[in-house]
Amino acid sequence: MKGDKVEIVIDAGDSSRTYEVAATRAGRRVEVTNLRGGVVEVSEVTRTGTAVRTARFMSSRVLALVEHPADGKPD
Repeated sequence: MKGDKVEIVIDAGDSSRTYEVAATRAGRRVEVTNLRGGVVEVSEVTRTGTAVRTARFMSSRVLALVEHPADGKPD
């Protein structure tokens, strides 16, 4: 749903970095998947299941993964 977003905080060696993947249009959602090989994948997906934008991170580097659901109110 538009407004969904996921923040990913990763260990970048000497500091941490924050990335954000958000559902930018109506009907899109954000999915989080753990893949084989220790990879976390965060994707913005359309209604039909097509990935529009994907971010992949090594799970050993992920410090925090915070999901922010949309408030459910129409725009």
